[in-house]
Amino acid sequence: MTRSSTAIWRLTTPGGAKRYNLAESTVRSLRFGELMELGEGLGELALDYGDPSGAPALRAAVGANCGVAAGEVLTVPGTMLGLFLLASLTGGEAVLVTPCFGPMRDALERARVPVRVARLRFEDGYQADVDRIAALLGPDTRLVCLADPQNPSGVRVPRAAIEALLAEMARRAPQALLFLDETYREATHGGPPPPSAAGLDPRVVTAGSLSKAHGAPGLRIGWLTLRDAALREQLVAAKESLVISGSVLDEALAALLLRRPDHVLAVRRRALGEALQAVLRWHGTASGLVQIIRPDAGALCCLRLHPRRVNGAGVDRFWAALPQEELRLAPGPWFGEAQRVFRLGFGHLPPVELEAALPALSRALEAAA
Repeated sequence: MTRSSTAIWRLTTPGGAKRYNLAESTVRSLRFGELMELGEGLGELALDYGDPSGAPALRAAVGANCGVAAGEVLTVPGTMLGLFLLASLTGGEAVLVTPCFGPMRDALERARVPVRVARLRFEDGYQADVDRIAALLGPDTRLVCLADPQNPSGVRVPRAAIEALLAEMARRAPQALLFLDETYREATHGGPPPPSAAGLDPRVVTAGSLSKAHGAPGLRIGWLTLRDAALREQLVAAKESLVISGSVLDEALAALLLRRPDHVLAVRRRALGEALQAVLRWHGTASGLVQIIRPDAGALCCLRLHPRRVNGAGVDRFWAALPQEELRLAPGPWFGEAQRVFRLGFGHLPPVELEAALPALSRALEAAA
């Protein structure tokens, strides 16, 4: 087994608390008081074991959001547990599109699934390369895993590319499912989100959570949508054998949030749009040393120390300078990328702190040069 993403993170990210945490990939944290403004009725909630499939109210809210029936939804305490269970049950090989959220690869490897990696290129703006992915498909492929929008780049996968990939899967890997992580789908930069791909094709399994767009990773709530009833029942049984059920309190709070999402999402979408503009303005002053891929959505973006301006020793100096500037960034190796690539999270810090963090980042870049 390769080194886990957690081990890579610890080795490549300067430890300890930092004043400017630009490694964080969520929006502004949701406060419990904000959630309580949405409604009441929790006083009589019985803190019993829950439904192994997930609370009916929560599954109904997720289904309405994703355009599928509530019966096609399974809740899990985090989407990566859902992927782990799915990979454990489907077996075979998995094709993983990278760069990706580090724990996605960990989940596949801990399920003891052979992983074939389709690497998207920074030079191509991390656009989904269907031919590159399709070349790795075969009769033993059971899962194809990618995110839309992608983490770490925030680049969306066009619906036409998803449909083309499904067509290639039908031809080359007829038993494969497409696992599509839609965690950042609703984290737009101001406008409404695109529709979920949950109802697009019976082979599509979507995943989502409240962690990123809603700013509530402390509610350990994720979900899968899948059409295959037999596989869904197997997943419910596997979940029940590990955790019995999700937290009834977390699921009740999550249902409350998803029934009135605009109360939370609207202000965070506006804030993401403003924060992205601040990052783009900053990049205009630093573009000689660092390249950026403009994100389509999400609270993050990918940058790369310019290969023609910053050599290998400069890359080392850059990372060494971060602790002095009290900065933390997410390193490229955590996502399956080079050390000169990093993810910048712009959605979590308050605007005043983001505006102070960016000049500190410029000073680290000057050290690299």
